[in-house]
Amino acid sequence: MFNRLTHQALQWACSRADKQFRQQHQHLEVVQRRKLQHILAQVAQAQARPRLSQQTWEQFSIHQPTTRYADWQSTIHQQRQGQTLLTTSPLVRYQPTSGSSEKLKFIPYTKAFLQELDAAIAPWLASMYRHYPQINGGVHYWSVSWLPQSQYSELQANLNDDSELLGSVKRVLAGQSQAVPADVALAASAEDALFATLCYLVAQPNLRMLSVWSPTFALQLLDALPVWADEICTVLKTGKWLKRSHALAKMRAPYAPKRAQALAHVLSLHASVQASELWPQLALVSAWDTAEAAPWAKQLKACFPHAAFEGKGLWATEGVVTIPVDGQYPLAYRSHVYEFEDLSNGGILAPWELKEGDIVSPIITSGNGLLRYQLDDRIVVNGFWGEIPCFSFLGRRFGVDLVGEKLSPDVARQVLAKVGQKFGVHPVSLMAVTGENKQRPRYVALFSQPQKVTPYHVCYDIAAMIEHELCQHFHYELARDLRQLEPALAVVAEDAWQIYQQIAIASGMIEGNIKPEPVRRMPRAAVQQVLAVLPLSGVDNHWVGKAS
Repeated sequence: MFNRLTHQALQWACSRADKQFRQQHQHLEVVQRRKLQHILAQVAQAQARPRLSQQTWEQFSIHQPTTRYADWQSTIHQQRQGQTLLTTSPLVRYQPTSGSSEKLKFIPYTKAFLQELDAAIAPWLASMYRHYPQINGGVHYWSVSWLPQSQYSELQANLNDDSELLGSVKRVLAGQSQAVPADVALAASAEDALFATLCYLVAQPNLRMLSVWSPTFALQLLDALPVWADEICTVLKTGKWLKRSHALAKMRAPYAPKRAQALAHVLSLHASVQASELWPQLALVSAWDTAEAAPWAKQLKACFPHAAFEGKGLWATEGVVTIPVDGQYPLAYRSHVYEFEDLSNGGILAPWELKEGDIVSPIITSGNGLLRYQLDDRIVVNGFWGEIPCFSFLGRRFGVDLVGEKLSPDVARQVLAKVGQKFGVHPVSLMAVTGENKQRPRYVALFSQPQKVTPYHVCYDIAAMIEHELCQHFHYELARDLRQLEPALAVVAEDAWQIYQQIAIASGMIEGNIKPEPVRRMPRAAVQQVLAVLPLSGVDNHWVGKAS
């Protein structure tokens, strides 16, 4: 009863923002112009630029250039040192993420910015409760945002879970129904955090919603169940972390001896029914399901055939673009200020100027003081919700993002050049090889070395350096920590460019259209067709291997 009342209170807390989102969906231009004036007033006051606050939408778009993180890096560094301010809105924290050429970037999360995110999450949650009433009870799992292990000690003050994006009242209410405490992010390693997450989830027979970002993360949790089964059962029977007590000292171990018995029984069943038998009341799974995530989302759906599935909207550390509402993905128009680069001609469009079929890239101005910030995603207008454009995500404009690692051409170019110089080989490309079934994606670097005796061979010394350099970048290292990617491989060939062309042709490209790219997504089947002996399914020695 208490749990159901908590869910009802959370719905009530979301109702005001949901009502505003629905009532104002015929007034897109008015809402956006008003929001721009509010943001510019705060920025102008902080930076002593009074004329900025007087600019109209049209004047702002003419005088303020579009930007990326490199344009703000110096100012953000100065703000972190207390030397300047981007906006008068109070700073709450800095959220780390990957950069394009930067190994790490820090996005300011101000009070105003968090309110903007809350203005998107509240109508999203309200829509969930309307369309999936079975989640109005039991416990929910909202994924926790972890840091790469190497950066934990420096950045642990920035640890947060998805509920941290909610307003204070909604955050407290959401916390009452969480299956996994946010403190799991304080575990000593990603392996320990994953183990603890599984323990908490297995302990809950009444799990109603599973919300993750990448579907590969949820699949990794399910893959780890049989590997850690004995240890999980011991924890649930004793209520103690035992050999992980030091690593998990900041949280209490779950005590659920009956669930330990249930887990032992479930694992005796066929793998295809284990998840549904373990959490029979699960009503909704939420995860990315477009672009590169689509095949993994299909696998995740198959694991929970009894639950509904809802795709995520488009979110970035820098802001939110779309949210799921009533089966569509409308612009989160009450959050930030939005403009869109028309990818057909480079022009900039206001959101009320979009039409169905436009392929665009979002530009946001937000309450953290970052103005006209380009997100470099490719999205297409696929309809309207009132006046509000709805979108489908097509992928990243530049680089590759298989499981959330966000690897840009600049990063790939720098890594290949550094490794090539050290080993005296000529870099050709870093191939992002897609996953398939239980085979995880991985990166394969191609290098040429003329006058080789064999057509090509795998070089593990070069691969080790590639892996080391890639792990200097936030999201790649995190994907490796979570075992969403296999470790990188390196191939040295007499003519690696010819091999690259053969793989591209095998993937369906026309020979005359093939050009060298620092990083490029390649289908696993095409790579295996050309590099038949390449050990793409080599055993990873990461956390699951260590746990056995």
